[in-house]
Amino acid sequence: MARTVWDSTVGKKTVMAVSGLVMLLYLVAHMIGNLKIFFGTSEFNHYAHWLRTVGEPFMHYEWTLWLIRVVLVVAVVAHATSAYQLSRRDIRARPSKYVHKKKRAGYATRTMRWGGVILGLFIVWHILDLTTGTVHSGGFESGKPYQNVVDTFSTWYGNTIYIVAMLALGLHIRHGFWSAAQTLGAGSRTRDRALKTVADVLALLLTIGFIAVPVGVMTGVVS
Repeated sequence: MARTVWDSTVGKKTVMAVSGLVMLLYLVAHMIGNLKIFFGTSEFNHYAHWLRTVGEPFMHYEWTLWLIRVVLVVAVVAHATSAYQLSRRDIRARPSKYVHKKKRAGYATRTMRWGGVILGLFIVWHILDLTTGTVHSGGFESGKPYQNVVDTFSTWYGNTIYIVAMLALGLHIRHGFWSAAQTLGAGSRTRDRALKTVADVLALLLTIGFIAVPVGVMTGVVS
């Protein structure tokens, strides 16, 4: 039964929608946490430490954080796999040639695939930069996330990578949220306009919220 659902186009779209919403909830929480950097070193570092102690003493140190990471990895893999397979299925279903060129969809729709690739590469860089410190620009120090963030956004390439990725994220959310709503049956003639407005607002708030951190470092507000 599960195999039959997964093999269907509707099943893959449902997996994309649900996994996308899981990641969206994480992004909202992550953005709110990131903005704590504007309240100073101790506040931000305390927040980072709290993430590792959530659920204690029932959960051991970092267990909750690792549980969240596992859920996110599953969501990302499920989202990327279903997106790739749907894309291949769509290509195979097209006629070999069109008599007339068809008008393409909107800009956000056209950039969804490349946006997904950009975000996938960004996630790898982001982890290697601020989680493991492997490609960190300065002297990465475990337990000092505030300073590590400032180090990253004190470089032109750190800012460029992050801002480009967040712009791609905004476009991805703008189209993806509305598509997920349609897939899960939330759309209708009366609700479509409201759903598109929610998608636009979410995309704008998340983009501005995430970009605020590198801008804060560049302008000296965060130092």
